[in-house]
Amino acid sequence: MGAPKGKRVTDADREAVRRMHAEGKGRNDIATALGRSGRTISEIAKSLGLSFARAAQVRQATEIRQADLADRRAALAQRLQEVAERELEKVNKPHVYFDWGGKDHDFDTYEAPEPTPSDKRALLGVVATAVDRSLKLAPPEQDAEGLAAVDAWLKGMMGGS
Repeated sequence: MGAPKGKRVTDADREAVRRMHAEGKGRNDIATALGRSGRTISEIAKSLGLSFARAAQVRQATEIRQADLADRRAALAQRLQEVAERELEKVNKPHVYFDWGGKDHDFDTYEAPEPTPSDKRALLGVVATAVDRSLKLAPPEQDAEGLAAVDAWLKGMMGGS
């Protein structure tokens, strides 16, 4: 039972089609709800850039998921960058060491003016890994020379390893 011939499509009709389509309703369900023909609903949907084709819906859902994942990767890259910066700050700062043992099995701590060379290497390894993973998740748009300089600096700090 469609609408009478010649009934003009209104902005309210277009908005209703857009809303119901977003809710996942099919063309025939929308046509019934609005008292329009399926062909009219298809034409409205086409004019709005919407499709009832399953492939188009899957493609749209995939694009949304990819955008969400890109946002999550960017957030993770930011967190990895923060880890790298935090660990890099520790390289030349006083470092607390602890020891548990001895004949009395006592617990001791002491503060060194800076980490030992092996601990510095370990810290820089964490920095290098965090920066590397961050860059893989969210590569910079440009500045390949700057990346090469950072990479060379990190390798130099780690003793060439």
